Amino acid sequence: MSGCRLCPRNCGVARASGQLGFCRADATPRVARYAPHMWEEPCLSGKLGAGTLFFSGCSLGCVYCQNRDISRGQIGEKADDQRLAEMIYELVENGVHCIEFVTPTHHTDSVVRVLEKVKPSLKIPTVWNSGGYEKPETLKMLDGLIDIYLPDFKYGTKETAEKYSAASDYPEYAVAAVREMFRQTGRAEFDENGMMKKGVIVRHLVLPGNRNDS
Repeated sequence: MSGCRLCPRNCGVARASGQLGFCRADATPRVARYAPHMWEEPCLSGKLGAGTLFFSGCSLGCVYCQNRDISRGQIGEKADDQRLAEMIYELVENGVHCIEFVTPTHHTDSVVRVLEKVKPSLKIPTVWNSGGYEKPETLKMLDGLIDIYLPDFKYGTKETAEKYSAASDYPEYAVAAVREMFRQTGRAEFDENGMMKKGVIVRHLVLPGNRNDS
């Protein structure tokens, strides 16, 4: 983390030294909330919920963000690798259907380190829930560690992406990201109860007056 380039912003700041880039996060994750989440896609949350960990900060910063307090600030519990692992195991003990990392891109390195240790003991899928603004080379760090990708696809034109997220390069990165996600997981797989085991779910954003963009 001497020069962070995990996301397409490529800020290059020394987050390990406390410097903050666009995501407003230093090197140690803050988890704003971790709990069973009942309102995810039905094939992920089922009847028992998805075991979600919501990270503070965001590399996208959309003007309409519904989680502004989380994405624009640094709230929640500081969680080093050991604490992140503890949170995951607590969620597993609650009987959730999956372990889901929400807005995790700026902490990819931390998630990778933790999953390399805990993934072999998990009996449920892992989910990467992001805004779709990802570098393929960063996603490759997750190959074999993430079972299900849940990206947004927010914008089809650079003009709309620049207007609402100050990210004119969003469309090209989102396309490349989804390709890499699919390369890792292949076609969607479900169990006998209709719960997803592996694959990619792409969520399309349709903004008022911008249906054709989606």
